[in-house]
This record gives sequence, C-alpha cells and structure tokens, in this order.
Amino acid sequence: MNFSENDLGYIALLIAEREISRLIATYPHLLDAGKFDEVAELLQHATLEVPGASAEGQAAIEQFLVSGLQRHDDGTPRTWHSVSNVLIEVDLDKESATSICYFTVHQEVSGFPLQAICTGHYHDRFVKQDGSWCFVRRAVVPHLMGDLRFHVSGQNAEVHL
Repeated sequence: MNFSENDLGYIALLIAEREISRLIATYPHLLDAGKFDEVAELLQHATLEVPGASAEGQAAIEQFLVSGLQRHDDGTPRTWHSVSNVLIEVDLDKESATSICYFTVHQEVSGFPLQAICTGHYHDRFVKQDGSWCFVRRAVVPHLMGDLRFHVSGQNAEVHL
C-alpha cells in the first residue's frame, strides 16, 4: 500500500495524539494508586504548577507530592481522578504539543462518604525527546472546590491536585 505525504503526516499526527493521550491518562492512574515516585518519573522533564506553588524535575515533584498529599491506611490518597474533554494540539514540525482537559477528583475515607472534592483543568505542554513524547509542564487549574481536608496536607493545604 502506498501512502501519500499527506497520509503519512496524518498518521504521524494520530500517533502523536495517541501517545500524548496515554501520558494524560497515566497520571491519574499513578496518582490514585499512591505511586508518587512513578508520577514524578512520568513528569521528570516537567514543571508541575499548582496555585501558589510549583516543583520542577523528578526529585522535587516526588517530594512535593509526598509532603503535600495525604496517603491513607491503604497507602493511597483514596481518590479517583476522572479526566475528560481532552483537547490536544500537536505541532509535528516543532515536535511539541499542548493539551487542556477537565478533571474531577472524588474521594472516600472512613467517615467521609464518596464525593467530588474538586474539579478543574489540566493545562499541559509536551515535547518529543529521543523519539518519545514527554510532559514539560502540567498546570493544575482548580475550578470548583469541595472538602479537601483528607486530600492535601502540610504546607500544601491550599494546593489542589
């Protein structure tokens, strides 16, 4: 089968969008599982920005998560992040991309029934390095806030992931 240059460009665009979608989806899976070290590895080339704070690089991001998010008896934050309405813009010539998506965080702990604790947007930037797409920025932009007392802790009590 012969592909035109336009076909190959379209295929490359679809592959990039798929790889970036996978990065976006991997973040909440790891975060909800309490795997802060793996979240930090996923964001190792990135700056993580939240209202009033930021962390850059793998070690700083891991420390930020460990010190700022509560883990409960099962070792997890007892959260469930849902990500939706994902819009991805890819510039294949510059090997860069941006995305914006919605998130909703639900939480349940003993004495605290399952409920939405916050919603917002993720504003992301990606680049292609050594043949793979990676995060270079994740900005967490809260929109609607609920009861976060069992989610954030310490100096990050006003920070919402």
